[in-house]
Amino acid sequence: MGISNEDTTTSHLLPQHQSSNPKKLALLPLVFLIYFEVSGGPYGEESAVGAAGPLFAILGFLVFPFIWSIPEALITAELATAFPGNGGFVIWANHAFGPFWGSLMGAWKFLSGVINLASYPVLCVDYLKLVIPIFSSGFPRYVAIFVSTLMLSFLNYTGLSIVGYTAVTLGIVSLLPFLVMTLFAIPMIEPVRWLSLGQKGVNVKKDWTLFFNTLFWNLNFWDNASTLAGEVDQPQKTFPIALFSAVILSCFGYLLPLMAATGAIPLNQEDWTEGYLANVAEMIAGKWLKIWIEFGAVLSVIGLYEAQLTSSAYQVLGMAELGFLPRVFGARSEWFNTPWLGILISTLVPLVVSYMDFADIISSANFLYSLGMLLEFASFLWLRRKSPEVKRPFSVPLEFPGLVVMCLIPSVFLVYVMTVATKTVLFISSLLTLFGIGWYFLMNLCRSKMWFQFIKGEDHLDKNDHDV
Repeated sequence: MGISNEDTTTSHLLPQHQSSNPKKLALLPLVFLIYFEVSGGPYGEESAVGAAGPLFAILGFLVFPFIWSIPEALITAELATAFPGNGGFVIWANHAFGPFWGSLMGAWKFLSGVINLASYPVLCVDYLKLVIPIFSSGFPRYVAIFVSTLMLSFLNYTGLSIVGYTAVTLGIVSLLPFLVMTLFAIPMIEPVRWLSLGQKGVNVKKDWTLFFNTLFWNLNFWDNASTLAGEVDQPQKTFPIALFSAVILSCFGYLLPLMAATGAIPLNQEDWTEGYLANVAEMIAGKWLKIWIEFGAVLSVIGLYEAQLTSSAYQVLGMAELGFLPRVFGARSEWFNTPWLGILISTLVPLVVSYMDFADIISSANFLYSLGMLLEFASFLWLRRKSPEVKRPFSVPLEFPGLVVMCLIPSVFLVYVMTVATKTVLFISSLLTLFGIGWYFLMNLCRSKMWFQFIKGEDHLDKNDHDV
């Protein structure tokens, strides 16, 4: 089994990997890795306008971060600094409720992450086919998806610092065209357009499910970077700063282009679907800006893939270090010190899923993520109540009743998202959950029969103090 919740009560006793490479992940690349875990730019926010009109879209991206993004970031900041090992949320659930729930948390989060990964190479090829039409269908498309997946994964293999600074470059280049669009739009803005509840004279029914899903999935996954805590330079100081910097960057990255676009052009609500911001940029500044934004979309997809793959690969590493997976799953590259087996496993699943009709599978992965978030909120509250003596370099500045309210509001929203799931999504989610439960008992059997070698959690205790 993994570390029992009685193994340690202070953060300096946490199992951590002492990297043979002293170079840790610095603040700036961590900010952009978190940014790509969550956002990657305003691509995709157009659906909120199409679903509910400009006013609700602006209010949504203004208010929703306070009831969802900031609470999730605060919880991540507290737990990642109190328990700063590779594994993140797996460690939290394990310490709160024991190894079964730690393992199930790992299964839910890993499956949701790697299944979502499958969509990014497909999106890359969808953009490439605009330039190279042969990639539109058939064998050439399959080859393009396969090659793009392997190339993106190889970049991840070359080192965490390289991936981090690549994310910085991709983030800046993909955000710049929206900054340019915003500046060009300023003389054209009519603020009254921001107050529109929808297009006049057109009977467009508000789609609140689409509206809330758009907000939810554009402002989510703040906890994914917690699986990198063992690789971060001075995580107790760096993680809170990086999280809140990423919150600010993401929120402004959504709001400024949205307000510029809705304020500068007359509303044609039916046009506001994914990709429409590129057309708005052409209306505001010309064809050159549209091309720049479409190029930025490809870079954003690459950044999203790299960030999610990094999180998933280091989760595998962390679970091996915690004893949830056999020791071999913690293998690192001799050349780059990266978790090569974690990267390989986190690449193979998306490769398989990307060749399937995976709309319902993606929705099921998001359902599993919601289950994981509910467990994460419960772990946070239980650890505050059960283990107040644990050293918390960053602590959410609320008393316990306030923390309950802070977690309750997003939990209600998670339950709502899950209740509107289709029967197919519920069926697939149930199967994947049963797989996660079966995996836990299979690992226990492998340990008892000594079929594989496992690291005992105690082997890592007191191995090294974490950075202060």
